[in-house]
Amino acid sequence: MTHEIQITEPVDLCLPDGRLNPAAVGWSRKPLHRANLRGWGRTKRWEYWGVVTPAHILGVVASNLDYAGVHSLYLLDRVSGKEIAVDATVPLARGAVLPDRSGTGKVVASGGGLTIDIDQTFDGTTVRASARNVEVDLTMPAVEGRDSLGVVVAWSRKRFQYTVKDVGRPVHGRLVVDGVEHVIPAQGAYATLDHGRGKWPYSITWNWAAGADANRAVTLGGKWTDGTGTTENAVFEDGRLHKIGADLRWEYDRANWLKPWRITGSGVDVTFEPFHERVARTNLGVLASETHQCFGRFSGWARTADGHKLDLDGLTGWAEEARNRW
Repeated sequence: MTHEIQITEPVDLCLPDGRLNPAAVGWSRKPLHRANLRGWGRTKRWEYWGVVTPAHILGVVASNLDYAGVHSLYLLDRVSGKEIAVDATVPLARGAVLPDRSGTGKVVASGGGLTIDIDQTFDGTTVRASARNVEVDLTMPAVEGRDSLGVVVAWSRKRFQYTVKDVGRPVHGRLVVDGVEHVIPAQGAYATLDHGRGKWPYSITWNWAAGADANRAVTLGGKWTDGTGTTENAVFEDGRLHKIGADLRWEYDRANWLKPWRITGSGVDVTFEPFHERVARTNLGVLASETHQCFGRFSGWARTADGHKLDLDGLTGWAEEARNRW
């Protein structure tokens, strides 16, 4: 399925001079990298939690892009189609705290009336956020023996990214919207983490798709990893990760984002049918981004390490294109 090296022991992402540690390049089944990043200007750190419930889709982002912190809370009511989006840009990312290891420590961010507090312990993760008329209080318990995907993508010794994709975590808790409480049940709701730490080129475009249910999950990427020899592609069956090492072909209509997307390549044949598009734009001159994140359902298959095709029909999640100048 993959030619990439599997990391099995804790490792520093960087050498003492701040360049990429060659021993860190590879993938892992659990977070093993310490993001000992140095320098300023190209360093990016973020924590994203996306949650799909029968009634809502939620996204919480805390980030430090060096010269700005860009934080957000997004909520979609799947029944009414109503969106709530609160975005905060904080100069120099003042007050943002993002630890150098995934799964440990606290993540804190605030600005523009938005507060985010994420606590990561051995037992699991809690996410609390509030903004205007929305309160979030979620728990993602740890599951013994369950895999996540950690991977280091290297463009050069000075430009590289460490990401953890933890897809389909169990989640429970509550949302309060306009004073009305919505209980998130332990059954039928799934959370996905995108933990990112790295030193990025100024201009970059990526694709990412993720979906899950109780026993299956998928994470697929494109563009930003193409040609590096490393991918962020994997499927999960009963909590076990199957790494996919092939670059994938993404086909979608940028004039109509709600048309079906196709993601194909060696070991992958996936169709994604959106039911809602979220558009997020930031333009601060030197810092600009545009993201089209579509929520929808997957069909198709991906091949596991033992050669069988894992059916992905019915998974709910998202597919996105992000273009960043940062």
